Amino acid sequence: MGNEKEHAAENFMVKLIAEELEAVPFERDMCTRFPPEPNGYLHIGSAYAIHTNYSIARRFNGTFHLRFDDTNPLKENIEYVNAIIEDIKWLGYDPGEHIYYGSDYSDKIYNAAVTLIKQGKAYVCDLSPEEVTEYRGTLTEPGKNSPYRDRPAEENLELFAKMKNGDYPASSKVLRAKIDMASPNINLRDPVIYRIIHAEHYRTGNGWCIYPMYDFAHPIQDMIEGITYSLCSIEFKDHRPLYDWVLRELEIKEPPRQREFGRLSLTGVVTSKRFLRQLVEEGLVDGWDDPRLPTIRGLRRRGFTPESIRSFIEEIGSIRTQSTVHISLLDHCLRQDLKEKTISVMAVLQPLKVVITNYPENETELLLIENNSENESLGKREVPFSRTIYIERDDFTEQPPKGFHRLSPGAEVRLKGAYFIKCEEVMKDPNTGEITELHCTYDPITKSGTGFTGRKVKGTIHWVSATHATKADIHLYEKLLLEQDIPDEDGADWTDVVNPDSLVTVTDGLLEPFARHARPEQKFQFFRHGYFSVDHKFTTSERLVFNRIVPLKDSWNKSLK
Repeated sequence: MGNEKEHAAENFMVKLIAEELEAVPFERDMCTRFPPEPNGYLHIGSAYAIHTNYSIARRFNGTFHLRFDDTNPLKENIEYVNAIIEDIKWLGYDPGEHIYYGSDYSDKIYNAAVTLIKQGKAYVCDLSPEEVTEYRGTLTEPGKNSPYRDRPAEENLELFAKMKNGDYPASSKVLRAKIDMASPNINLRDPVIYRIIHAEHYRTGNGWCIYPMYDFAHPIQDMIEGITYSLCSIEFKDHRPLYDWVLRELEIKEPPRQREFGRLSLTGVVTSKRFLRQLVEEGLVDGWDDPRLPTIRGLRRRGFTPESIRSFIEEIGSIRTQSTVHISLLDHCLRQDLKEKTISVMAVLQPLKVVITNYPENETELLLIENNSENESLGKREVPFSRTIYIERDDFTEQPPKGFHRLSPGAEVRLKGAYFIKCEEVMKDPNTGEITELHCTYDPITKSGTGFTGRKVKGTIHWVSATHATKADIHLYEKLLLEQDIPDEDGADWTDVVNPDSLVTVTDGLLEPFARHARPEQKFQFFRHGYFSVDHKFTTSERLVFNRIVPLKDSWNKSLK
């Protein structure tokens, strides 16, 4: 059953279900499901829904199903199916053998519709889509009956069979449930439950040309699989009466129970598939796995771990309504997960050359530096040190402001894991005045790890040996959207919303040689710069590419302690 923290996100749902099971228990075991449409990629909001269903199943010693709601061949693709399965397993919510497809139940769903027609609870309607909408009414005005509502059952059965056989063009007829056109719940105003679509299905081919609507297929699929609790996000609450109506009219014994939880949103993040597709198709990002997107693929490529995402969801806790969580919580969970896992390496992104004039020429010294100052079990590594090194350009200034404890003329600092150095001379380009290199001296007795207790320095800076440095491209990310509010209509001009500086690429960043053989998706902490991951998409055998996952929360000198 796991620990209490593991189930924190389901507290209110756990209590609700426990009370219901005590009052009216099921004769079958607990079974939940996550039913994605295979028409896009999972995102961080999907992860919350998956976690809720998966954890409830575990909490009550049941099973968790992944079921694809693949009832619209116009939008679905096997590419999405494979991606969803891979992403769910990567997140740690592996359904094992319980992977199902709604399209496999086509015959049973069709037969259920036939049953409703025979009972006088469904009819074939010839109204156009626009007329169906017009007849439905509004939130304040009741709808009006379709002129085809009172067709005899025999005629409806014949027409429905012809729909199935492909005798009619798309959108010319639909099958509607006969409920109540005056219902205050607009979802009960004779909803469409089947429509005609002439398109090849990725799984069933051309075997069908009629497809059930989600609200009709969903409860029947749940019934077929023995689902006990259909846990949905809050926007489906108004659809619950239709879910119950379908199961009641089909006289299902021990019908599944639909219950709703809050929908998760993040500040400054767009999760709508429609909007994400616009960003991808308009070339504003480099694909569905762009590290700036909240898709699971994007988060993974950026460097987020499944543990950090699960921790984030658990930290949010129980959500009953639409809730917006600040993105900084996700960053915090990532840092907490990585801080004792990752090896800390030195990387110089804006190099400034330093020549240590009193260090022997052509000599290389191997220094032992701890891999992680918070986790001794990660051990130490050898880092080469030589006469010429590179430091960060902003670690030096000729006119240091108050509180500046890094390198300046005549000042002394410690090189991380190495020696004290003092700046003796500043070399500049005679034409531009730009600083080109520094000449420094080192004090051999100040070597780290030797127990030196003499004079103290306030600043420690990182460096890489010029001879041994590994080059890499570094992707630095900022938020993708400039504003919290995003466009809410199709065809919006995203160029006014997308941050033009959301991706900055540093070419030829210099890393210590330890990083040379980094594996795709391997994580590191770069001193002072943050946590980084090897980009599996653009890294090649000749070129390393790193994505910054998140900056360091602590100040630069605390990370160098």
